Amino acid sequence: MSLIRAEKLTKTYRAGDVEVPAVRGVDFVIEPASFAAFVGPSGSGKSTLLNMVGCLDTPSGGRLTVLDTDVASLDRRTGAEFRGRHIGFIFQDFNLIPVLTAYENIEYPLIMVQEWPAARRREQVMRMLAAVGMANQANKRPDQLSGGQKQRVAVARALVANSRLVLADEPTANLDHDTAYRIIALMKTMRDELKTTFVFSTHDPKIMREAEVTFTLEDGRLAQNSAGKHG
Repeated sequence: MSLIRAEKLTKTYRAGDVEVPAVRGVDFVIEPASFAAFVGPSGSGKSTLLNMVGCLDTPSGGRLTVLDTDVASLDRRTGAEFRGRHIGFIFQDFNLIPVLTAYENIEYPLIMVQEWPAARRREQVMRMLAAVGMANQANKRPDQLSGGQKQRVAVARALVANSRLVLADEPTANLDHDTAYRIIALMKTMRDELKTTFVFSTHDPKIMREAEVTFTLEDGRLAQNSAGKHG
């Protein structure tokens, strides 16, 4: 059974009296435990697609189901609950809370949207810190961490609530070449171990090479769908 399915999916924004089509009749399927990427130039619609899959934006037309849920049926409150229980996010600028430690940043989603008792939260956070190789940095704040370490914390935060789906918007854009490859390898390892689906929006050829399925977008349309490297 597919994890994500889009059928004739559209998204149109209004700029004053002008309608701006961002996604134009896109069809695609993403299976569970995939390592998939939306690629294309700026303005091609890839970030808009990622936002709709993540229930941060609503479709204008067509149908989009994520984890058997029609995302257009979710209002702001139910959309937030759905995201909190099922979807993790990784951003290019890390989006860590500067006054919190690495441990606290990872714990934050569990406090906000999950009804986990304190002992279980601690066990889960420590497990994720160890999984991303950051157990010895748990008490450091983001300004005390390198870019690669920040992104490791962001990966752990995205996965801490046992997310079935992780959406990553240009997650390697602010990392050097070697660090970017280490983060990609980490995400693949986590996918293999947890069977989590990773979906990227990216320009980065490193991610494109490692993606197992690539959806190439041009002017809001799906120009190409290709199976790539499998691991």
